[in-house]
Amino acid sequence: MSESHITEADERAILDAIDKWLEQKVAPVAMQLEHDDEYPAELVQDMIDLGLFGALVDPEYGGLGLSATTYSRIVARISEEWMSLTGVFNSHLMMCIVVQKFGTQKQKDYWLPKFAAGELRGCLGLTEPDAGTDLQGIRTTARRVGDKYVVNGAKTWITNVVNGHCLALLVKTDPDANPRYKGMSMLITPKIDPETRAHLPGVQAGRKLPKLGYKGVDTGEIAFDGYECDAELCLIGGEEGQGFFMATGGLEIGRINVAARGVGVARRGLKEAVRYSQERRTMGKPICEHQAIQTKLGEMATKVRASELLVEDAARLYDRGERVDMEAGMAKFFASETALEVATEAMRIHGAYGYSKEFMVERLYRDAPLMCIGEGSNEIQRIIIAKQLIARNKV
Repeated sequence: MSESHITEADERAILDAIDKWLEQKVAPVAMQLEHDDEYPAELVQDMIDLGLFGALVDPEYGGLGLSATTYSRIVARISEEWMSLTGVFNSHLMMCIVVQKFGTQKQKDYWLPKFAAGELRGCLGLTEPDAGTDLQGIRTTARRVGDKYVVNGAKTWITNVVNGHCLALLVKTDPDANPRYKGMSMLITPKIDPETRAHLPGVQAGRKLPKLGYKGVDTGEIAFDGYECDAELCLIGGEEGQGFFMATGGLEIGRINVAARGVGVARRGLKEAVRYSQERRTMGKPICEHQAIQTKLGEMATKVRASELLVEDAARLYDRGERVDMEAGMAKFFASETALEVATEAMRIHGAYGYSKEFMVERLYRDAPLMCIGEGSNEIQRIIIAKQLIARNKV
């Protein structure tokens, strides 16, 4: 990640613009779009205009070149209003980061300006029906034939795959490699011709998956059957066998993003609980004056602040170019568990109203579990943290 040239004044201006957009454009429609599970096409166009699809792309390619620190603050703010929107550009930016970090100069020059402008929006294609956290278990293959790769296989649980235009696709270029990760590569696989925008043969997006929460943004399936792509433009880095490390490198910013989403959801849950606890009266006084509610609020507020600091810590290290798998794992693990806990407690503080679709906390309660699962489950995060802890403190 190159050093950001965004000043504190620039960051304030960006965050102010985001806040105004959230207040004027998102807040009035988010509840309806969420309940209808409708793709927010107009808001996506707004995000293109705001430059969010190039947020982490270097300015030389048309991006904003934001630091991970500024980016995580943007994600948290948007998640306070409607978390689903962050998935539309985060999945896309993970694809951008892989190309920016590992691509050849020709690939950067060709793909990144299109990505930054939102002209081609995409995602990271890792998960398969039988391979999630265990990325080495993927079965999608890419075989070199002359100057092209022929791709066969299927992916699932891919955000942006229905309405997006391309994927950074993890494939097996050597299915017999031992260890397995040495046979994995990463391709950019557009669904449409970048120049003519005609649909390309051999690739078909499948159904949009129904979900508990995280609605509006599409999460779906995609299948490749004899799909062909140009080897020089599409094999990221120009060398086979590097895909596993590219995928895990992309997941670092993904985990910081998920942690920031957790902060946003938890922050909003706390705000809703604090407000409601002062409005709702029982036994002749606001419920915020009852000790049972005060102990909940005190613990919620402390964990929200701890989550904010863990995300800032991971983002700062990422910006310095340091290894952050432990710090990103800590932030993702703690912030997501906090989001789930705070959303649950906020619903309980609201009582029956918390169970109503007319109140924000019902949505927060449905959105929060995703962060405990996405970008590597919290069970695996604990293991990553422990392994790095041992590796960094050898005796």
